Amino acid sequence: MMTNLFSVFDPSTSIFNLSINWISTILGIFLIPSSFWFMPTRYNIMWNSILMTLHKEFKTLLGPQSHSGSTLIFISLFSLILFNNFLGLFPYIFTSSSHLSLTLTFALPLWLCFMMFGWINHTQHMFAHLVPQGTPGILMPFMVCIETISNIIRPGTLAVRLAANMIAGHLLLTLLGNTGSSLTFLMIYLLILGQIALLVLESAVAIIQSYVFAVLSTLYSSEVIS
Repeated sequence: MMTNLFSVFDPSTSIFNLSINWISTILGIFLIPSSFWFMPTRYNIMWNSILMTLHKEFKTLLGPQSHSGSTLIFISLFSLILFNNFLGLFPYIFTSSSHLSLTLTFALPLWLCFMMFGWINHTQHMFAHLVPQGTPGILMPFMVCIETISNIIRPGTLAVRLAANMIAGHLLLTLLGNTGSSLTFLMIYLLILGQIALLVLESAVAIIQSYVFAVLSTLYSSEVIS
């Protein structure tokens, strides 16, 4: 029984005092059919085309100065978040991407690596980023403060954006589902149609949010090396 509305996101399932909800984070790997690994298959061709499209786009965002293979980390990040977002739409599967403990685990180390690499290897370039070109001299101290704050809150905005979007859809589905027992048959049919429409919307949100997370991470890294 739910103690409050947000208890649907509680990692409460445990065996021997070990929380097993987080196993859903790698559950997507086990759901890939074995036929995927035989070349060529429709699954493989479709997924390879998606990955190649992402590789070309991330390569463009990173610029010509990027190292070869640097897009792999962002493609892997996109794939992991996409699996977690989709699995969370199934009943009784824990949505790990709706927790800040996971989204911050993705965003904070990436941001720290970008900052350390940039300040150690491109110190002048990082200082130049703090003052946009064409800024009047009297506004430069304020622009440095604004740019510094906006840079510091980047991992937080990345993590909160992903978690909040996943929480919002699941809460709406839970709220509508809890009203079913008190509705008439006609309203239940309308509720089911609404739930199906929301599931389609949430599927689109799952794809979009994983894409946005990966693209923004790519853009943050491109500012360090460009």
